Amino acid sequence: MAGIKTKKQGEFNGRIGNIISIDNFEGIATAKAEILFPESNSRYIDMFLLKKIKNQWEIISKSAASENSNQQGDKILFIVSNASFYGDSDIATGNSFSEITNAYTTFKNAGYTVDFVSPNGGSIPLTYIDTLDPLQKNLVYNKDFMYALKHTKKPIEIIAKNYKAVHYIGGGSAMYGVPENKDIQKIAMEIYEEHNGIISSVCHGTAGIVNLKTKDGRYVYEGKIVNGYPDSFEKKDAEYFKHWPFLIQKTIEERGGIFQFSKRNTSQVEVQGNLITGQNYLSSKDVALQIIERLKSKTN
Repeated sequence: MAGIKTKKQGEFNGRIGNIISIDNFEGIATAKAEILFPESNSRYIDMFLLKKIKNQWEIISKSAASENSNQQGDKILFIVSNASFYGDSDIATGNSFSEITNAYTTFKNAGYTVDFVSPNGGSIPLTYIDTLDPLQKNLVYNKDFMYALKHTKKPIEIIAKNYKAVHYIGGGSAMYGVPENKDIQKIAMEIYEEHNGIISSVCHGTAGIVNLKTKDGRYVYEGKIVNGYPDSFEKKDAEYFKHWPFLIQKTIEERGGIFQFSKRNTSQVEVQGNLITGQNYLSSKDVALQIIERLKSKTN
C-alpha cells in the first residue's frame, strides 16, 4: 500500500511493545498491550478479546486508542522480594510501598518503563501503604500497576541488556531472598559492567548490593560511599531483629565500603559513578532523580 513503509523481517520497526495485563477465565481472556512510537511521541493501547479454540488462543476482537507520550522505551528494573515474614518467624513484613511508588512515579513521569523482578516471580507482599497519600492512593487503585506487582517477573525472564538501571527496593522483605540470589546478582552486574548501567538502592534495599562483586572479584562498593538504613537505627530489642540475617552497614564496612548516613527522617543520597544509594523512603524520589540525571549525562 502506498504511504506505508515496509521493513525487512527481523528489522526493528521503531515500535516498542509491552504486555500490560492479561485476565484469563475458563478459555476466554482479555489482554492489554502498549505500543510505543518514540519518534512521534505517542503511545497506543490495544485491548484484545481472546478465546481458546481447539487448544489455541484466537483474537476475537481488538480495539485501540492513542495518547501523547514521552516514553522512549528505556527501562528500569525494580528488584523486590517475595518474603512475607522475617526469616522463619511469623512476624509479617513486606516491600515498602512508599519506596516503590515514589520511585516508580518519578521514572514514569520522566518517560521510563518500569519492570519488577523477584526471586520467585509472581506476587509480592507490601507494607507501609498509606492511601491518605495521593500518590499512593492513585497507584493502589491502578489496575495495571497492581497487576505488575502481582505478576513480577522471574530472573530467568529478564534480558539484562534491555535495562538502563536496577533499583533495589527496601522494606523488611529486602533482607531475605534477594541478597543471596545468584541470578539477580548476575543480572545486576551484567547491567553494570557490560552495559554501563546503574545499580541503585534505597533504605533496606541496600542489603541487595552487599554480595555484588565485579569480574575481578571486588565488591562493587569497595572504596565507595554507600548509603542505606544504618545499623544504629534498628530496634535491637525488637522481636524482628532476632531474625535479622546480617547487618547492612557492618557488612559493607567490613568489605571495604564507606557507609555514611544522616539523622533520622532526612533524605540522603550518595552518587558514586554508576552506584547510587539512598538512606530511607524519603530518599526514594531523590535517588530516582539522580539516576535519571546520570542517564541523561551519558547520552549528551
